Amino acid sequence: MLRLLLMKYFFSIRMSIDEFMPYYEGRASTIIVITDQGLKVQFPAMHLRKYITRQGIIGNFCLETHNNKFLSLTKLK
Repeated sequence: MLRLLLMKYFFSIRMSIDEFMPYYEGRASTIIVITDQGLKVQFPAMHLRKYITRQGIIGNFCLETHNNKFLSLTKLK
């Protein structure tokens, strides 16, 4: 029997445009964050691109995974 594991990770990011530039340009591809629960989580940086503003990437996020595979990244209000 295959067990399916859906996980949600909550974290905040405060990253300037200059700090995000290596990810935006593709020189770095993976972001590592520490969740609110104290876990280290890694995911593809390309998923943050839609959240970039003139100030950079700032906010609280929810990352959803299924069997450790990326499902979604949502910016929380």
